[in-house]
Amino acid sequence: MRSMQQKGAPRRPFSILRRAVLAVVGIALFLGFISLGTWQVQRRAWKLDLMERVDQRVHAQPVALPGEAQWPQVDASGYEYLPVQTQGRWLHDKTLLAQALTEDGGGFWVMTPLRTEEGFTVWVNRGFIPNEQRRLWLPTGLEFQRELASSNTTAQPQTVTGLLRLSEPGGGFLRQNAPEEGRWHARDVAAMTAAAGLAQTAPFFVDAGLPGQAQAAAVGEPKDGMTVIRFHNSHLVYAVTWYGLAAMVLLAAWIVVRHERKK
Repeated sequence: MRSMQQKGAPRRPFSILRRAVLAVVGIALFLGFISLGTWQVQRRAWKLDLMERVDQRVHAQPVALPGEAQWPQVDASGYEYLPVQTQGRWLHDKTLLAQALTEDGGGFWVMTPLRTEEGFTVWVNRGFIPNEQRRLWLPTGLEFQRELASSNTTAQPQTVTGLLRLSEPGGGFLRQNAPEEGRWHARDVAAMTAAAGLAQTAPFFVDAGLPGQAQAAAVGEPKDGMTVIRFHNSHLVYAVTWYGLAAMVLLAAWIVVRHERKK
């Protein structure tokens, strides 16, 4: 009989301490979610501003490559996709192939260092070649040997125009570069420089060609001008998510308060 009375007894209201703890946790969660949502709104504004600046930048006239004194200041906001132009001589024997996936399908980027007239070296993505042309660009390939012979017989500097790109350290998605095996999934300037035994090399590389100016390349020649300018911008979705969670905290608080008042 006593047991039945206990089961049928009304629940006791939350203690003052428990209510205080819930209130503190709720306020902390609400303020935290609001802060995260506001941060995402600010990040979105920054990203949109960056995209606008890059769009204006990419259509500007090419300028000289940043000199060694400027290298510490080269970052995405100020230099990514900057049209540049330089002159120098190809170091064909240092050419590397980095895997690529383009609108033309899978293949490789032909990465060759250029010794500039300013005295430093810069890696140049000379363009895209399909998978079936890879053998032409191996050290024993016909295209590789032809260009190597050409570089040994001419002293004429080459002019390169393209877009400045930042290094891609680490590797590709779920794939790490393997320099000792000659496998490159990302254009990691520092790693390529070390593998090629180069010194005094710029911490960035150049995508040869300008957007919208890609032309059909001769058989065996890299196709340049294929840079895809893309920015990931999901900040609005993240902001809505965080603000939504803040609203859920308010709803939960209202439910708890309403429940308590009924007791």
